[in-house]
Amino acid sequence: MSTPVVQAERLRKAYGSTVAVADVSLTVERGEIYGILGRNGAGKTTTVEMLAGLRTPDAGTVRVLGLDPTRDATALHERVGLQLQESALPDRLRVREALDLYASFYARPADPADLLDLLGLTAKAGTAFKDLSGGQKQRLSVALALVGRPEVAILDELTTGLDPHARRETWAVVEAIRSAGVTIVLVTHLMEEAERLCDRIALIASGRVSAVGTPEQIVALAHGEQVLRVRPDGAVTDDVLLGALAGVPGVRDASVDDRTLVVRGGGTLVQDVLVALDRHGVRTSDVRLDRASLEDAFVSLTGDGPGTAADARPSVPASASEV
Repeated sequence: MSTPVVQAERLRKAYGSTVAVADVSLTVERGEIYGILGRNGAGKTTTVEMLAGLRTPDAGTVRVLGLDPTRDATALHERVGLQLQESALPDRLRVREALDLYASFYARPADPADLLDLLGLTAKAGTAFKDLSGGQKQRLSVALALVGRPEVAILDELTTGLDPHARRETWAVVEAIRSAGVTIVLVTHLMEEAERLCDRIALIASGRVSAVGTPEQIVALAHGEQVLRVRPDGAVTDDVLLGALAGVPGVRDASVDDRTLVVRGGGTLVQDVLVALDRHGVRTSDVRLDRASLEDAFVSLTGDGPGTAADARPSVPASASEV
């Protein structure tokens, strides 16, 4: 098995009496987009700042590409690109000038022209920073993070404040970066963004990891129940519909509402129910499956929802190897 690109164990960081990161462990494999998902103030930015060597952990260990971000900061900065949550350039600095300046910091920089093309900024090469749109500024920030040819890119709240069109353009850029072979650590509080981009996600709440897994695994972990609604084709009695489900694995509850069979359960529920109905001669005219969303799972697993106590969150796997 290959060595993880990023490995953090039991990270902790406090500022006086305020604990920003209480206990965070995570593992990022080469070539994946790994999401760190949580509400504002959950400890996401402090976590990635420790990964990037911008802050020193009070406790715990970090290795990025086998290097200690604190001890090996110079070597690591040659191999890791960082896009911060808040960054700005001088108003009059032009896009190509900014890329040329940053390229001068590296021994083997990427070609600025190639980055302008990759990020859709070629037409803006001569534009001053102050005249760029919000989405264009974000794309320039990503270009500056990539100019050193990094093996790992850390992108912090990349699309915050962007309109829906600019956000989707930026998502396409992230996917293009990964296709070019860069491992990405993506910090976000947007559920749609995490579902669209991330191979795996670590949910963070109150400075702790609540769960790790693919978006689908996390949804299943929090809300394993599926709700299947089946409308039979033709006249079928309620007794026949319910009787067909006797002994079907995964079915936890079934009822009939206005000629629609409503089945709750888990596992391979859809396949099992439809096979059972077919065996009893029941044909279907409409089938609908309702599942929980990532946002539902986030609220359930972190306790970060309206009317939900943080200390009431369930105990769930917090290690990538456990999911």
